[in-house]
Amino acid sequence: MLAIIGSLIVLGSVIGGFLMGGSSILLLWHPLEVVIIIGAALGAFLISNPMKVVKDSFRGAIGLVKGSRYGSAEYVQLLKLLYDLLVFARREGLLGIERHIENPDKSDIFTKYPTVTTDHHMMEFITDCLRLIAGGNLDPHELESLLEYELETHHHEALEPTHAVQKVADALPGFGIVAAVLGIVQTMSSIDGASTSEIGHHVGAALVGTFLGILVAYGFVGPIAAAMEARANEEAKAFEVVKMALVANVRGYPPPVAVEFARKLLFSTVRPNFKDLEQELRAKKAG
Repeated sequence: MLAIIGSLIVLGSVIGGFLMGGSSILLLWHPLEVVIIIGAALGAFLISNPMKVVKDSFRGAIGLVKGSRYGSAEYVQLLKLLYDLLVFARREGLLGIERHIENPDKSDIFTKYPTVTTDHHMMEFITDCLRLIAGGNLDPHELESLLEYELETHHHEALEPTHAVQKVADALPGFGIVAAVLGIVQTMSSIDGASTSEIGHHVGAALVGTFLGILVAYGFVGPIAAAMEARANEEAKAFEVVKMALVANVRGYPPPVAVEFARKLLFSTVRPNFKDLEQELRAKKAG
């Protein structure tokens, strides 16, 4: 929602300020300039990126309208799921948890937390980590190092659409100059016998090309890339939470302490406080 509000403010401020100077909005209406700039930017975007990054970029930009996947309530669910898994593994042994990680859709542990199970990447990360712990003899340092490599790879992949969109933002002022140069060429070709007003119209159209390239770059596409990066960083935190809880468990800490270690990683805006989480976990024990 903030992305829409911010875009409206940018557009309203620029257009509103222009109109307050006594100008007409029609002076900025030059469809050919829009076709040149947006078309060239889109073509360059398709040339420079594989189809997966293209799809993820559009999906990520549209997703900014929605809220983040993980808020405070979702993190509580994630921490409770980790607590249940760690308690079960301590009580039944790591081999006993295999039936849950092999068929999470039928697991009475996972199915209690639909918010988490609908996140395919998160489910894959949790089950793969538990398989490593159950089937390997990794010490805590080896496990932590391995998971850090995996998270680094995942985060790098999540940021690829951001970098692709940012490159488009960097290129847009250049495409605005291209549109302006083409407008000047058209002006020069029609200068013979043209009136002053006609020449002024052509020059104005050329300048609009530069204006549009800069406005779209710094007012819309660049901020979208920055917002996509922030969203990717926010969602990466959920994977770090899982890593911390599992590594702490392998180091021998009891489930409540391991979950508390994980809680400490969260940003203050989404982190449940200690008492609230403790009450949630106590309620589970009582149940």
